[in-house]
Amino acid sequence: MGSINPPTVDWALRKAPSLADFEILAEAAFLRLPKRFLRYCNGLLIQIEDFPDEETLDEMGCESEFELLGLFRGRGLAQGDEVQTGQFPNTVYLYRRPILDAWADSEELLGDLIRHVLIHEIGHHFGLSDDDMEKIEREAD
Repeated sequence: MGSINPPTVDWALRKAPSLADFEILAEAAFLRLPKRFLRYCNGLLIQIEDFPDEETLDEMGCESEFELLGLFRGRGLAQGDEVQTGQFPNTVYLYRRPILDAWADSEELLGDLIRHVLIHEIGHHFGLSDDDMEKIEREAD
């Protein structure tokens, strides 16, 4: 039997995924989450940015702009769902460049890494433990 050669990708012709590409990947990952998990995400925004801003890096105690892959900002369900005047919507930030950097150092598929970060940050919205988030990731596969 002859060996089967997998299709090759010409990486010389590929560009890094853009912010718009990340939006598509994040939306696909979000839609694959378990329905029981999604029903509590009503009104949750997902924002894609290249890097966290300086204020966020300082607040989180980061020494490098590549340390933070994502962040939940808002009022989590564990804190109650009462909306206050002037309150910004609950938002999950995904940081493209740090995620790409982490992806380059891993064996993980980019879409899987984005899903992992998204679940972790949404998990903060729910006040979930790391074990709970791992279970949700397994259900999303």
